[in-house]
Order: sequence, then structure tokens, then C-alpha cells
Amino acid sequence: MEENRQVFEVDEDAYGGMNVHIKESMDSIKFIALLRASISQWTNQGKKGVWIKLHIEYAHLVNDAVKEGFWYHHAEATYLMLVYWIPQTPHTIPANASHRVGIGALVINDNGEVLVVQEKNGTFKGTGVWKLPTGVVDEGEDICDAAIREVHEEAGIKAEFVELLAFRQSHKSFFGKSDLFFVCMLKPLSYNIQKQDSEIEGAQWMAIEEYAAQPFIKKHEMFNKIAEICLAKKENKYNGFSKVLMTSAFSTKRTYLYYSQNS
Repeated sequence: MEENRQVFEVDEDAYGGMNVHIKESMDSIKFIALLRASISQWTNQGKKGVWIKLHIEYAHLVNDAVKEGFWYHHAEATYLMLVYWIPQTPHTIPANASHRVGIGALVINDNGEVLVVQEKNGTFKGTGVWKLPTGVVDEGEDICDAAIREVHEEAGIKAEFVELLAFRQSHKSFFGKSDLFFVCMLKPLSYNIQKQDSEIEGAQWMAIEEYAAQPFIKKHEMFNKIAEICLAKKENKYNGFSKVLMTSAFSTKRTYLYYSQNS
């Protein structure tokens, strides 16, 4: 921080927002004095949003920030992000991330068998239902890589991504967030199953027709439709989306675009 000006050190974003850096511990009196002086200066400069990223070691300052008009935006394991809007207008601060992303993996071997698992925990515990390996995409992880990772974690099978077959969106799911679930087709590179004992009750290769004929699958519309897609893919009667690395107008970093290359 710049002690001679008695305001916080900040980075300004492209939208007139001020990102405050708290780099050292301080008491409430000093924090409030700096905060008020900073907001006064930014108000005169016509700035808009203020973001304070408070790491967990500075959690004692949260109450002071809230009393000055800040509110919670989001939190992670090691920090809390607080925000403030300077203009006397409705704020345009973007909401926190709205979706969680999950994957289901269709792994078909050369015998037309699909890799299925039974889970020890969750909704499917004790139901006897054989299901596709599923899981949550980690932060910074591509959908295709998440599918490969989950298959290896749950069943010990190495695989490579082939196509994105389908996806669904639901709302008011995990912690009230929306949910995106992507069904990915993988090609196995190994076949000897070594299940994850902590989470998986059983794992096996099953004829895809047997998987699709399970009463639970037949009963529920979306599960049944996914099974139909899997059957159609086995017969080469369905085309999914392949992954292609590309750059965009906003970054030189290459990211995956998933699209059909058969049209």
C-alpha cells in the first residue's frame, strides 16, 4: 500500500473496477481508515466497483468491510471476495459462477461392452443399478480430460477421448447452483479393471444392451435417452462432437472447441 497517500494499492480492471490487495495484517482502525480514504478518492475519480480479496489470515477484517457497505461475492478454501459499488446507481457487478460441471463416461470396448460401476455412496447406493462412471470437472480441467481421469480413478482403466455425445442442464442443484452434465465417449486403452475401493462397490464390462435394459434406465426418460444414444453410437448411427484446439480473439492460449466434423 502507498503509505504517503494512505490509500490501498490496487489494480484497475477494464470496467473501472478497483481490485484491492491486502498484503499485510492490520487492525480494524487502520483498515477502516484506509478503506474510507480509498473509496473517497475512487469516488472523485469516477471509479465504480471495488473488489477486496481477503485471504483467510485476514478474516478478522470481514466484519469491518461489511459495516462499510461491502457484501460477499464468493468464497474459496483460502479467501473471501467482497465487493462494493460506488455510483448511486444499480450495480453491474457480475454474479458469482452459476454452474457446476460434471461428466459421464461411455467407455466401449471392441466386444461392444460398456464399462459400468456401482457406487458405495450417494443416490445409487444399494440400488443395484449399474451406471456409467461419473464425476465433477475440476477447476482448470477440460471436459475431455475430466472424463479420462474419472474413468481411471473409478475403474483403473486408461482411455482416450473420442467424442462429446450429449449434455444436459439442470437448475437449483448443488448448493443451489445450476448444473451442466456432459456425456463423453472414450476408447479404452487398457481392459483390466481395478476399482476404487473407497467409492466404488463394483465395476465390470457389460453388454451395452444389458446396461440399457435395466429397469431403472428404462423407467427414467433422460437415462433411457442417453442409453439410446449409446446404442446408436455402437451401431455408428450417431455423430457426436470432436475436440479441436483453437485460439480465440481474446487469448493466445489454445482451448478446445467441440463440434461435429461430419456435417
